[in-house]
Amino acid sequence: MRVWTTQLWILLAASLLAGCSALPSSTSSQANSSVAAQPSDCIGIIQAPAAGLKAISDPDLLQSALGQPDKGQLCMGQVFVATAPVKVYRVWDQSKSYTLYGRWWSFMRPEGPTEQYREANAICPNWSVLNQMSSCTLKVGSKIVVGPGQSADCGDDLVYPKSAVNQVYINNDSRNNVLWVENCDAGSNWPQ
Repeated sequence: MRVWTTQLWILLAASLLAGCSALPSSTSSQANSSVAAQPSDCIGIIQAPAAGLKAISDPDLLQSALGQPDKGQLCMGQVFVATAPVKVYRVWDQSKSYTLYGRWWSFMRPEGPTEQYREANAICPNWSVLNQMSSCTLKVGSKIVVGPGQSADCGDDLVYPKSAVNQVYINNDSRNNVLWVENCDAGSNWPQ
């Protein structure tokens, strides 16, 4: 009887250990790449950011980047802090020089044609003519939000749907000298 009880305990312990080994593990790399919960009505995912960015929590900044349906901005997002300079790109309106330092950027060099870029990023024609492209680097310590785009109703029966394309929200305010980017180039005509 004693042998049977010992074997039962060994079998029970082995089963418990096997069950624990099947549980998801938590590693530091997984913790650093965590993203906000994905609302079911958004399209796409929050893509892994460029090297030099670390995921953090900043509910206020996240909220400022999220938009309501048909209002543009992001559908969902994750806040990151720059731990090293990171190159970002922006397409803007040359007739409004202050828009060089706007809030909406990309990690990828923008490509035309213009209408395709507008649709992929849900940018209404009345928001910007999109004729100039510049690149800058994020300042170390800058906080940004990354995520796929929200839909945009531009009026005149033009509505851009939600987009899987990830955008970068940088809370620049050039009119008040608050810039989270530096080393910007003068820009070039876009698309080329």
